[in-house]
Amino acid sequence: MRWLALLLGLYGALPALAETVVVTKTIRAQDIVTADAVRLDPAPIPGAYAALGDVIGQEARITLYPGRPVMLGAVGEPALIDRNQIVELVFVRGGLRIVTEGRALARGSAGERIRVMNMASRSTLFGTVTGDGTVTVSNE
Repeated sequence: MRWLALLLGLYGALPALAETVVVTKTIRAQDIVTADAVRLDPAPIPGAYAALGDVIGQEARITLYPGRPVMLGAVGEPALIDRNQIVELVFVRGGLRIVTEGRALARGSAGERIRVMNMASRSTLFGTVTGDGTVTVSNE
């Protein structure tokens, strides 16, 4: 019985292993999160990031305030394309490759699907942002 009490006492004295990423200074929406703007807090909070590496270098989707945890979805990949930016539209099918100018109708990061307007025809279509900042369009 004494051993059980000793073991329970030891487990009660162990620190919590989970941590939460907390903001140390205001981070505006669309700003990149830097190492000096966040810290780890020992209190685990469900739905919040638990590792600094998951947050640092990401773009804030909303304004983050000091002392509050960084919740999942509050940060994401930095945008490569801004709204109203002139972008290169690329259409590829088989051996055919068409390249033209377009205007982005939304912000987007690599892999995101955004609306764009073909500058020549003024038609609106959807495309996927690539890592080099071009938009690949399809007729689907």
